[in-house]
Amino acid sequence: MHSQGSPEYIPVDGARCLFAQVLPAEQDSGTLVVFESGGASTRSIWAPVQAQTAAFARAVVYDRAGLGRSDPDPHGRTLARMAADLNRLLDYFAAPCCILVGHSAGGAIVRLAAAERPERITGLVLADPADEADDTLFSPAFRRAERIGIAAHRLLAHARLLPLLYRRLLAALPADASADLRRDGMTPAVFRTCAEQSRTFLDELYAWRRNPPDTGAIPLTIVSGALPGSGISRKARAHLNALHEQRARAAPHGRHITAPHSGHYVPLDDAELLAAEIRRLAVADKDV
Repeated sequence: MHSQGSPEYIPVDGARCLFAQVLPAEQDSGTLVVFESGGASTRSIWAPVQAQTAAFARAVVYDRAGLGRSDPDPHGRTLARMAADLNRLLDYFAAPCCILVGHSAGGAIVRLAAAERPERITGLVLADPADEADDTLFSPAFRRAERIGIAAHRLLAHARLLPLLYRRLLAALPADASADLRRDGMTPAVFRTCAEQSRTFLDELYAWRRNPPDTGAIPLTIVSGALPGSGISRKARAHLNALHEQRARAAPHGRHITAPHSGHYVPLDDAELLAAEIRRLAVADKDV
């Protein structure tokens, strides 16, 4: 069996499908946990956390439209479209209790999806999420760096050089997930989709300063990386973590923790901590 579980194709928008992999729970708590990746990431990055989560809950990873093995979305990659796809995936699995886990830009997607259908969401875990209060994201320098980075990754994907750039990431995954990431997650098509996402993402995120998604009393945990790296300086890391703490403190049932071994890639470098936090929310929901 694949380390990330059995494949499923989830129908959305008629002929379009999302590709998912499902690990059944060893001891089923009745909770479904769904993982949402960052901007250009595919399902494979979640392999270490997903495996540990399956000890107590059914654990689902998937590729957003246009990434990995999922069909592209001809109607664009706005936050609303991405959150709608996530909710269609939750409809497909029809679980009454769901925990959503989002990394980086995926944190914004799960917040919006939860705000749209809060009745079935029993917890949110955000791993080093993008935050609308972070001025750095909206600076001309950041936007320029993002455009250059995406274009460079497309060139490297065409030249098949991305596995060299991401050696550490590939080495941290089980062999089958690593092979999937090489094949499905390092293609020119992935970075075409990433460019489409980035066309509107920051402007939409900025608009949340005036009108953020309302997740109500859904329990929320934000897990910040402790270390600089991945383009985040030591000063920027301290600032971002302070914003994460403020957001968690503002939530009715919010919690902020720091992943001691991680920079931005919390799902890889502190998988055990992340899985433990997911378990805490799953157990707390059953104790209510």
